[in-house]
Amino acid sequence: MTFVIGPLMLDMCVLSILSKEDAYGYSLTQNIKEIINVSETTLYPVLRRLQKDEYLIAYNEAFGGRNRRYYQITELGKKRMEEYKKEWNDYKAKVDELLVGGIQNEQA
Repeated sequence: MTFVIGPLMLDMCVLSILSKEDAYGYSLTQNIKEIINVSETTLYPVLRRLQKDEYLIAYNEAFGGRNRRYYQITELGKKRMEEYKKEWNDYKAKVDELLVGGIQNEQA
């Protein structure tokens, strides 16, 4: 199952992947596509914005006679990711409560 999501969720996904390891654009897109429907043309503006906000940096590395642009999370990006995790857990708990509460109320 894939979900269409907003830009904030996309930021969380990108930072989460990069918090585990550096990645280049195409590999990021493929990892995110496992969860949500996103194209490379959607992802690259997000990467540029996250760079501008200093949540990640980019560097080039040779691969097969060409350069690949890799992205790496910064310390500021790691802090932002921790904030996203807290916000997500709060949001998830409220949705879980609503869904479970809704089911219990229907059975009563």
